[in-house]
Amino acid sequence: MNDGLIDQRVLAAARVELGGNFVRILGYFKEDGIKSVRAIEAAMRDQNAATMVLPAHTLKGESRQFGAETLADLAEGIEVIARKCVETRDVPTEALEHVARLRPTFEATLAMLDRDTNPLAVRRPTGFGKRPVAL
Repeated sequence: MNDGLIDQRVLAAARVELGGNFVRILGYFKEDGIKSVRAIEAAMRDQNAATMVLPAHTLKGESRQFGAETLADLAEGIEVIARKCVETRDVPTEALEHVARLRPTFEATLAMLDRDTNPLAVRRPTGFGKRPVAL
């Protein structure tokens, strides 16, 4: 199931594959993601396509590992534009729209991952085992 930001099948597979390391690796994704977003934004401000490539590539790969497909696609778009600009020795103005959407998408993705992976999150009762309350 894909809820728009997270492909739940990929997230579930990552949870199984990483086992007891899942929470720790997810924490690394958050830390690395924050650094990547900052680096991409700084590169955009500086109009430096070369310094945009690696953080976009890193964010793309790590996002895909946890099923964050929307974020990965956005990072991939930035990476492709930046690589093209490096080859043509151009400034990455074409990436501005993508970079502007990057932080809000990253933050929404983190919120959804926290919701989906936090063992302390409040779960709504599904009704099973609950007797209806008589009024």
